[in-house]
Amino acid sequence: PVVTDIHREEDAAMAAEYVDILQIPAFLCRQTDLLVAAARTGRTVNIKKGQFLAPEAMQFAAQKVLDAGNRNIMLTERGTTFGYQDLVVDFRGIPEMQKFGYPVVVDCTHSLQRPNQTSGVTGGQPELIETISKAAVAVGADGLFMETHQDPSQAKSDGANMLPLELLEGLLTKLVRIRQVI
Repeated sequence: PVVTDIHREEDAAMAAEYVDILQIPAFLCRQTDLLVAAARTGRTVNIKKGQFLAPEAMQFAAQKVLDAGNRNIMLTERGTTFGYQDLVVDFRGIPEMQKFGYPVVVDCTHSLQRPNQTSGVTGGQPELIETISKAAVAVGADGLFMETHQDPSQAKSDGANMLPLELLEGLLTKLVRIRQVI
């Protein structure tokens, strides 16, 4: 499936003509007008959990989409603010959000961002992508989201927390093995 973020309600209908999934960015996950506009397109709406929210609070974002007539909902864990310059993934949130009856995806790259670095550019910990991915699969996540690039240092955005493309196949092989065991 093709996924894209939308940031304004007026973008929902246009984006829905070209993509399968409309993604609501974490910092916008409580914006009712944006959630409703995305829902009304009939496309699947993937709502990224804000770094400032408890997993339990995502039921309210999902309910806004449901109330607008759309049952095609996904929720994404993408880390929780830990201090001023770090994010952590609390894996207890995955089964907590699954209780709402929607698939839960773990964003294995953005959850490793190091926001507000002294350079003014968001950093990351790409060396932990494999660890976060393995843990997410082991806990029972319904899906994984990873940004990848053949040369992350040349990526237009988020290069500091991307998986180099040449590592993707090997990682996916390991993740499939873990999934088969559980």
